[in-house]
Amino acid sequence: MSAMDNFCVNAIRVVSAEEITKAKSGHPGIALGSAPILHTLFTRHLNINCEDEKWYNRDRFVLSAGHGSALLYVMLLLSGFNITKEDLKQFRQKDSRTPGHPEYRHVPGVEMTTGPLGQGISTAVGMAIAEKYLEAKFNKPNFNVIDNHTYVLVGDGDLQEGVSMEACAIAGHLNLNRLVVLYDSNDIQLDSEVQATTSDDVKQKFEAMGWDYFRVNDGNDCEEIDRVIKLAKASSKPAIVEIKTIIGYGAPNSGEKSVHGKPLSEEDLQTLRKNLNYDFDSFDIPDVVINFYKKNVRERGYNACSEWNEMISYFANEHKEDYDLFLKFMYNSFDPDKLTNLPHYEVGTSKATRNIMGEILNDLSLKLPNLIGGSADLSSSTMVKGADGNLSSSNPLGRNILFGVREHAMGAIANGITLYGGLRGFGSGFFVFSDYLRPAIRLAAIMGIPTMFLFSHDSVCVGEDGPTHQPVEQLGSFRLMPNLNVVRPADGNEMLAAMVNACKDNNYPSLIVSTRQPLPTLAETSYEKTLLGGYLAYVADKNAKYAFIATGSELSLCIEVAKKFKAEGINVNVVSMPSTFLFEKQSSEYKNSVLPKNQIRMAVEMGASAPWYKYANYVKGIDEFGASMPLKEIHQYYGFTVDDIYIEFKNIM
Repeated sequence: MSAMDNFCVNAIRVVSAEEITKAKSGHPGIALGSAPILHTLFTRHLNINCEDEKWYNRDRFVLSAGHGSALLYVMLLLSGFNITKEDLKQFRQKDSRTPGHPEYRHVPGVEMTTGPLGQGISTAVGMAIAEKYLEAKFNKPNFNVIDNHTYVLVGDGDLQEGVSMEACAIAGHLNLNRLVVLYDSNDIQLDSEVQATTSDDVKQKFEAMGWDYFRVNDGNDCEEIDRVIKLAKASSKPAIVEIKTIIGYGAPNSGEKSVHGKPLSEEDLQTLRKNLNYDFDSFDIPDVVINFYKKNVRERGYNACSEWNEMISYFANEHKEDYDLFLKFMYNSFDPDKLTNLPHYEVGTSKATRNIMGEILNDLSLKLPNLIGGSADLSSSTMVKGADGNLSSSNPLGRNILFGVREHAMGAIANGITLYGGLRGFGSGFFVFSDYLRPAIRLAAIMGIPTMFLFSHDSVCVGEDGPTHQPVEQLGSFRLMPNLNVVRPADGNEMLAAMVNACKDNNYPSLIVSTRQPLPTLAETSYEKTLLGGYLAYVADKNAKYAFIATGSELSLCIEVAKKFKAEGINVNVVSMPSTFLFEKQSSEYKNSVLPKNQIRMAVEMGASAPWYKYANYVKGIDEFGASMPLKEIHQYYGFTVDDIYIEFKNIM
């Protein structure tokens, strides 16, 4: 390592450790051990531009080991992003711009929210898929419109997560050669040495999945790290670089598990400075380091961005039609609200909403070329399939991703496609197995990105497959997740509204569930009102004392019951509530008009009852696991027939 590289690395190490010590919280182990890796990556390879943070062709860097955030914030400060020394001093504090784990949109330069191990590397696979697709779509001879890499820093914990192996298998299968994973291999994890938990041969495992494997024996050797990253970038496959480091390098307890997540004391910090021969004031970054990064990160990135912009101007002249389309992708300017000739469903017809979902997605995919995704080996059952054939190494323009039975990775990859920019990722499966990708759905909600999660088989009406395949608690639990739009449409009108809305540039993801069984298209449903989350579908009387609240397959049931009461002179309104998330965004006046005070209401849904008590005095739900039986017997068994609901509500009046 050159003297300059060594000095910069030690500055990064000390300041990162100071953040953690001042906060009395954080993870010094990775910051001290991985500093040479990120220093080499940022100063010699990573093309980013602090003056144009969202430059479309920038390299993406994902800190999958999100507990190393203190190190990332120092790197971003040195790279010119809007982070100050004062921000570093407020690490992990209330209202800080430097939270404990990196948060998307919270501070510039952070490509995604990380912290749950395995999610970063898996989401990065989605980013690499997006790059591969856009490269194939827009690059022309002499015009490398899309020409970026996705880099990931992982630790042992990341590679032990199952989601990582699912995603890495897909990356190798699709030959994502612009994906470079830098593996901080320090042989230590929180509870023990790595050898106490695993005996995997990383090289053989990744090569078996279709990756190239490289190794750096000395994690302090920037020249060797640089040389091997060049080899990884030149590979025709995704590449992993195992870099042997010493956790907590320079600290008194370096190489020990205790340095992973325990801040250094002030005394230990002084020892660190002495061991690294770094004698400067607290949080002081010498000008020589600032200037080195200005030249080797800021200016290099600015020049790369400027050259790309100049190239794009020539591309616009020679390929105007492609350029115009590229702008739509780059600025995400596809507007679903302007689409015409959308599918229409006649009142009285009957069709499973999973079929309707598939038909609508097919139509939207023809009109919105930015939709990319697929199902977890279930497209013939969920009816969700991408357009233009299957994505593969030989067909990078395919928009249908065959995820295989990999729900965990599917959710993260869909997020990565969305995060890349200009594209909309989606994934699909049976609703009961949404639990497998819950961490990715939760991250999408935290980041506020509009990934689409499309599920079928939404209730116990799955039938003979039994309790393992019959969702009960999933609807309620996902509705409790902040910033997630859970939609359970009742027919084609509501499904069309849900799907079109999900394609918009929202600051939330959408989770849409559909039925296996046929449902009637209702005269009472409304495309426009579905976008309000809840609305009066059947009005017996505007001042009715009684009302049902229903979603999905139970809406038509409740309307039938209400009509039966109407024939007896009893007015019962029916509220369709496909999305409590959207309903809560409406004004108090509107919500009170739909759910007036002092009204006696029963919510009816074939799922967990607890969440509905917010809106109803009584709930008809299912608070037990399902049972295997034919569909025709399920409604009677659980009491979801017209007569059952009629009698139960009659007894309440």
